[in-house]
Amino acid sequence: MRFTSTARGARLARRLVGHRLDAWGVPYGSGPHEAIVLVVAELTANAVRHGHVPGRDFDLCLRVVDPGRTVRIEVTDNRSGRVPPRPEELCAPGDEDTGGRGLLLVAGLATRWGWHPRPDTPGTTVWAECALREVRTGRPAGEAREHG
Repeated sequence: MRFTSTARGARLARRLVGHRLDAWGVPYGSGPHEAIVLVVAELTANAVRHGHVPGRDFDLCLRVVDPGRTVRIEVTDNRSGRVPPRPEELCAPGDEDTGGRGLLLVAGLATRWGWHPRPDTPGTTVWAECALREVRTGRPAGEAREHG
């Protein structure tokens, strides 16, 4: 889907992802749901803050790539020349820095992440893959629990 490159667009994208995950059986309040929504929040905020081009929107793609196991998030902006660090180049900001923690959060929550230039047009796609398993139980998100 396409969203305006504004704080409102990023907020709307985050809410849509939360709703879509719940519809897919990844319930609100579960660990995977919260992690994926937080990753989307960071990636869309970065697209608005660092990839904004006046009059241009950002794109969000959310899909299950390994049914029951992994969700892939892709956020594409329209700005060229400004790219994030590669995952292996990511470093913590200094104590006095007011930003630079979003991708560290993504790296901590996602199974893997990275970016690539947008093909054929200016811009960058930042992607992240998140597991759909609850960390504590090892049970797939949305799986029914036995009572007894």
